Amino acid sequence: MASKKQKTPKAAPKTAQTRDPRETAKARDPRAEVVDAALRMAALRDWANITLADIADEAKVGIGQMAQMFECREDIVAAYARRVDADVLASFKPSGSERDMLFDVLMERFDRLNRDRDAVVSILNTACRDPKQMVVGLPHIARSMLWMLEACGIDTQGIKGAVRVAGLTGVYVWTLRTWREDDSADMGRTMATLDRAMGRVDSFAGMVGL
Repeated sequence: MASKKQKTPKAAPKTAQTRDPRETAKARDPRAEVVDAALRMAALRDWANITLADIADEAKVGIGQMAQMFECREDIVAAYARRVDADVLASFKPSGSERDMLFDVLMERFDRLNRDRDAVVSILNTACRDPKQMVVGLPHIARSMLWMLEACGIDTQGIKGAVRVAGLTGVYVWTLRTWREDDSADMGRTMATLDRAMGRVDSFAGMVGL
């Protein structure tokens, strides 16, 4: 009597559980697709010449759908900043003095920006030529600096907290100007600028009792 032919078991379908969680999250989040599209375009072109319609086309989403997700290009940049916040906060391991922690977390942030360097530099170059973009972007930068302070266990509440956020925002924006021109592997110029800027803020904080 002929034996039954053994069936080769089929490979299990690739489900959400077996996929890379980052791929799954991105597939579910059209906002991330728009941010990625904006970064790709900014890395190749002057950010000043990229329109919302260009980004929607690159992201393969309708302009109406994108209008429900983002109010303007600055809103897309803010979404990217929140992505950077999340990555830095997830990887940062605080240790040492408050000053050392702040130095380390900001350098970790600059290191994260290097992953999208061409795009970020394009966006910064446009912001330097357009005061409106700088003014719109400052509250978002301050929000990011609040989280950097919190990651270091530094109080951000009340008047003193607000002054700390403002001070770190100034330090970051000042150092960002150097980072934009510093394409060295060790970011030596960026570190030197950050150290000097933090020294000035430390002197001011000492005078006002922070």
